[in-house]
Amino acid sequence: MTAPTLDTLQLLALAAVLGWASGLRAFLVMFAVGVAGMAGWVQLPAGLQPLASPVAVGITGFLAFLEFVGDKIPGVDSLLDFISTLLRIPAGAVLAASVFGLDHTFVAALAAAAGGGLAAVSHGTKLSTRAAINTSPEPFSNVGASLGEDALVLGGLWLAWVHPVLFFIALVGVLIVMVWLARKSFHFVRGLLGRMVRMFSGRPEPVAKQPPHGATDVPYRDKPD
Repeated sequence: MTAPTLDTLQLLALAAVLGWASGLRAFLVMFAVGVAGMAGWVQLPAGLQPLASPVAVGITGFLAFLEFVGDKIPGVDSLLDFISTLLRIPAGAVLAASVFGLDHTFVAALAAAAGGGLAAVSHGTKLSTRAAINTSPEPFSNVGASLGEDALVLGGLWLAWVHPVLFFIALVGVLIVMVWLARKSFHFVRGLLGRMVRMFSGRPEPVAKQPPHGATDVPYRDKPD
C-alpha cells in the first residue's frame, strides 16, 4: 500500500511543525519523521527521505532516547538545553527547508527562516521555563513538564500531517502561550540570579522604601471648616 502524498497545505504545516518542534526535541522530531517514512505512513518529501533509512532511524532513535532520559533529570535538563541551543535552532531551519528541497530555492529559504524562528521561540520558552521549574526541590514538576513536551511534539507532528488547518490554529494559540510563559519565566530567573549574585558578592538586598515616620497610606485630606 502506497502512502498518500502530501499536498501544499500539508507541506507548509510540515515545515512549520518541524521548525517549532525542533526547538523542543530535535532528535525526537528526526526519529519520528524517519519512522513514519520508513513504515510507509506518509510519503516524505525528497529532502526528508534520508531520515527514513534504517541507519538514520537507529542513530536518531538512540539520541532521542538519551535526550528523553536526560530531559527528566533536574539540572541535567537545563544543561542539555544550553548545549542544544547550537543544535535545535539550526535543525529547525534545515528540516523546514528540506520539506521543499533545492527545486524550490526561494520557498526553501523562506521555510528555513520561518523554521529557525519557530525553533528559537519554542527553545527559548523551554530554556527559561525549565530553568524556573528547576528552582523547585521536587522533581515531579520537571518530569511532568518534560512529558508534556514529548506529547506536544508527537501530537503536533500528527496534527500537521492529518489536519493541517487545525494545526495552524493550534500553533497560533501555543505560540501566544509560549511567549507569555517565556516572559514570566525570564523575569523570575533574572530575579533569582540577581539574588544569587548579591548573596555571593556580599552585597545587601535592596530595601523597599518605607513611608516617612507617622505617615499612612491614607491620602491626606483637608479638615472640614
